[in-house]
Amino acid sequence: MKTNNKYLAIYQELADLIKQGILAPDETIPSENELAAKYETSRETIRKALNLLAQNGFIQKVKGKGSIVLDVTKMSFPVSGLVSFKELSQNLGRTSRTTVEKLALIKPDPFITQQLNLSGGDEVWEVVRSRNIDGESIILDKDYLNSRFIPSLKKEICEDSIYRYIEEELGLKISFAKKEIVVEECTEEDYAYLDLHSFTHIVVVKNHVYLDDTSLFQYTESRHRLDKFRFVDFARRGH
Repeated sequence: MKTNNKYLAIYQELADLIKQGILAPDETIPSENELAAKYETSRETIRKALNLLAQNGFIQKVKGKGSIVLDVTKMSFPVSGLVSFKELSQNLGRTSRTTVEKLALIKPDPFITQQLNLSGGDEVWEVVRSRNIDGESIILDKDYLNSRFIPSLKKEICEDSIYRYIEEELGLKISFAKKEIVVEECTEEDYAYLDLHSFTHIVVVKNHVYLDDTSLFQYTESRHRLDKFRFVDFARRGH
């Protein structure tokens, strides 16, 4: 194996061991000397492989402790897609559970009235759901749906898929959404419903969702624990 490619092969092998959980989160990987002996190469080659692992978020070098394996079990959420959590969790192939924390037909406050461009007499469904993935509650979805389009809503529907109900039962076509991603301080609601550990901030994906006739029917905030998600998109440069 060429020396200039050897560090890449070592990097890939160690990265695969971390992805597979063979090298577990918080575990210290072998020292540079031990790895150099194992792979029959120089410490400089090992150092290059470890630097690449650190750059790509697989390990953290800690002075006096060595290289610590980081938790890389992040879930990829499409930024530009418009899918339900049920569809997404099926694609992720993970064990998931939805708990309906709140379901009520309410008079919207000024903020929600503005987000949904409501008139004075409109009521909205407020749905708050915690999403448990692999045993941890790490997403809080807060949905506000204009009751002019969704006249009734039940807990069983919210536990399953609101989008499936809207499209298959109500016969409406969900078309597009405008999205914004921000980082905010955790609220009392976040602390109450999520397993936040020591995190004090949360990633919030805000959606304004429209039907195919351009009617704005939903405003939602999907609140994600910082360490568990990466948001992915595909972009093509126009010419």
